[in-house]
Amino acid sequence: MTSGSLFDSDIGAGTGEDRFGAVDQHAGRIADLGYARLDLDRAARTGDPEVVYGAGKTPSQVADILGTLHQAHPDRAVLATRLTDDSIRAVVAAHPEAVVDEVARAATLGPLRPPQGMVTVVSAGTSDAPVAAEAALTAKVYGAGVRAVTDVGVAGLHRLLAARQELADADCLIVVAGMEGALPSVVGGLVGVPLVAVPTSVGYGASFGGLAALLGMMNSCAPGVSVVNIDNGFGAGVFAARVARNARGAAGAGDDRTGV
Repeated sequence: MTSGSLFDSDIGAGTGEDRFGAVDQHAGRIADLGYARLDLDRAARTGDPEVVYGAGKTPSQVADILGTLHQAHPDRAVLATRLTDDSIRAVVAAHPEAVVDEVARAATLGPLRPPQGMVTVVSAGTSDAPVAAEAALTAKVYGAGVRAVTDVGVAGLHRLLAARQELADADCLIVVAGMEGALPSVVGGLVGVPLVAVPTSVGYGASFGGLAALLGMMNSCAPGVSVVNIDNGFGAGVFAARVARNARGAAGAGDDRTGV
């Protein structure tokens, strides 16, 4: 079947040399798949390769893009997020060595980097687990060690207080919460560790799909709380991993701590 869509995966798709490693004198190396132009020089510019955002892509596109990025960066893991069941099946079929995180709805292909620095992911409730898992996996792919502190929402503050030392030991914290979004403010008042808050869409009607948590976090009384978009575990993972990596690098030493 022929389609007239500019975004059809069959239009302009190349193979071999005409699709991989083309050089634009302004943009650097790209891989032209016809429906996508992959930025192969992103790792050289920023320290981290491009990531596949699976939402809105067909399963075959997700598998193809992930494989192309792995070919360009064989020495490190590449990441695909927000995967449907069909996309997960397509990735596993095309790349049997891929590792799937069912909770995060994400997959990696290639070896993880040796961890540098420590990110601790703190989640308010079990319903926040998919976003927290996306943040944790992203931080690991981006080169940080990761630990998790789960189910420590403000309805039972004694649970959080019992984990205070784990929070203080981190180089960066990711704090994930829905409902009214109070947890990052509480954590920010307990420790002086860099903190990125992630509002989730967990909650009843007046939470407005995470908007209440987002506004609560943005209006935090605790200093030093940064905030990403609703359900954006990926963005928080990238930020936290870069903070942790740079914290360890500035200290002039690696990190022998182990994470999950």
